[in-house]
Amino acid sequence: MKKFDERLERLEELSGRIRESDIGLEEALACFEEGIKLAKALEKDLDKIEGKIQILMNQGEQVDEKPELDLFSDQGNA
Repeated sequence: MKKFDERLERLEELSGRIRESDIGLEEALACFEEGIKLAKALEKDLDKIEGKIQILMNQGEQVDEKPELDLFSDQGNA
């Protein structure tokens, strides 16, 4: 599987190629088809990333320290 950035770069290349005036209809169609496949794959990747971000945002802060339960234990010994 290609990396996200590589697929995005390829999609940009295809988009630029389609806009060129010297491209033939068949090549334009092939570029368009490949671009649609790339766009769908990128959309799936973004959905996965968004889901991970939502999970991280909903976890909240985790405290590593144990709560101190004997807050007043020293006052009784004074």
